[in-house]
Amino acid sequence: MTKKMAKNSHRTQNIAFFFLLAATLLIVVPVGLIVVIIIQKGIPAINWQFLSDIPRQGMRAGGIFPAIIGTVYLVTGAIIFALPIGLLAAIYLSEYSKDNLLNRVIKLAIVNLAGVPSVVYGLFGLALFVIFFKFGASILSGSLTLGIMILPIVITTSREALESVPQSFREVSLSLGASKWQTIRHIVLPNAIPGILTGTILGLGRAAGETAPILFTVAAFYLPQLPDSIFDQAMALPYHLYVISTQVPNVDEKIRYGTAFVLLALVLFMNLVAIIIRTKFRKKKKW
Repeated sequence: MTKKMAKNSHRTQNIAFFFLLAATLLIVVPVGLIVVIIIQKGIPAINWQFLSDIPRQGMRAGGIFPAIIGTVYLVTGAIIFALPIGLLAAIYLSEYSKDNLLNRVIKLAIVNLAGVPSVVYGLFGLALFVIFFKFGASILSGSLTLGIMILPIVITTSREALESVPQSFREVSLSLGASKWQTIRHIVLPNAIPGILTGTILGLGRAAGETAPILFTVAAFYLPQLPDSIFDQAMALPYHLYVISTQVPNVDEKIRYGTAFVLLALVLFMNLVAIIIRTKFRKKKKW
């Protein structure tokens, strides 16, 4: 009887392993092929002129410099907005809020907001910032929209980083006479910084690669110069890639794949930085 049960258990494990492996391959293989194709066809287009020149001949020639700078502006504005608010919200939820039904609902709502489609955030930004506050289609509207989109990611990762700090650290600090805020500022936050930075950078990676929010709030179809203020429109890599791939005829394939490669490299670089920071600080942990 025991041998039969062990045999059935082993068979069940093999079946589960097979399905897990198949599911993994179904995800990894197509993504890997897409990345390989983009790299293979995009690298030949990469040179200094392509990265530093403005679009020419209706985006059929020239470079993508305004789109790169526009993306940097938008990502910078998004993190300036999202990081302080997200960190303060995480501190409140982790350190000050009581464990009651209301706060549990708030935490669940924040987690669910991270999965809302980006087009919904784009429509929200259009209604609130572009129309209601009359910022118009501008870097300010786009940055605020992207900031709201990544806010749930920043809050969730920051809260998890704060909660990962052992409770004994807080108890020892409080027993030595430190106030709750002093304990948070000098004990909890320094130990939670790696997780906070990792989540923030991952949020930036999402903001840099989204098209729908900037389509409604900031992106210019063709703008061969840099913006002068935060109230100007700007080009951005995701929308520029969409335009030259679907809206502009007779665009050289090298330009399309070169733009895709730059955007992919930017997002992967942000993810790589997050992994390095997490690994570096994890090695320094004493707990």
